[in-house]
Amino acid sequence: MTKTNTRIPDQKSQTSGAQRGFEHSEGLRTLLIRLHEEGRWEWRHDPEVAALMRHAARKYAALARRHGLDPWEAAAAAFDAMRTGSVRRAEDPWAVITRAVQVTCIAEERANGLLCSVHQARRPKYSAHHDAERFSDRETPLTDYHPAFRTIDPSAVDGDEENETVSRVEAAVSECVTLFRCLGWPLEMARSGIEYIVTRLAESSSRMSAFESLRRDYHARAFLDLPSASWLTMLRVVLGSPDPNLAHTRASRGILHRLVSGEPLEALLLDAGLVAEVLRAVPAGGEYRGCQ
Repeated sequence: MTKTNTRIPDQKSQTSGAQRGFEHSEGLRTLLIRLHEEGRWEWRHDPEVAALMRHAARKYAALARRHGLDPWEAAAAAFDAMRTGSVRRAEDPWAVITRAVQVTCIAEERANGLLCSVHQARRPKYSAHHDAERFSDRETPLTDYHPAFRTIDPSAVDGDEENETVSRVEAAVSECVTLFRCLGWPLEMARSGIEYIVTRLAESSSRMSAFESLRRDYHARAFLDLPSASWLTMLRVVLGSPDPNLAHTRASRGILHRLVSGEPLEALLLDAGLVAEVLRAVPAGGEYRGCQ
């Protein structure tokens, strides 16, 4: 008696019969070029478009769920990317679409947490904030420790001394931004990154704990749109190097500490090692112009 092997087709083969061309980058490019040349209404009537979007929903379902979204929201982000010329001209169209979907999912998640629009959540000046919270979400009431709910006894604190300290820190932050701008960093990128670092530093117990926390803050780096090398360089320069071998050097203190301590900006710009490190990490869009 001869045995016959029967194979149950998987879902993909059931839905498409044979593997569709758009599942590969060149096949997708061919389809996108055809749809583009035939006009905008072809996206609505072409039968292959529906299959393409179902494939995108399946492909990005796990990514969408990771950010608390529905797979079809990820498919909608893929649809927006597919209609751009950069995807049709890309070396790997699916790779570009995947990155676009990932960025959109992150922005959607941040927008839900910040209670703002997705457009605002893509901007560093908004995305640098923490998610909205209720007072009841914390074990310790917010009013017990947050500075916004504190009152200061004027007789117990020297107001002039406190104002002088605040002014010195604000001036140091401004000079940090000026240094990065002088060395070619885009102004808005430098300002957003340094203000975010200073905010986290104020919430941390030490500079090194702030450094380690920020080093692993991938969401902040994504929304600041900084490459990993540029982000780590900014942390080292502003907060100081965590290398124990440099514990008693200027590199360990960082430029923020040096500026608050009274060292002038001109002295930092004459530090060849510091200037070279910042210049090597200038992100895309920056251009060295020097300082007037």
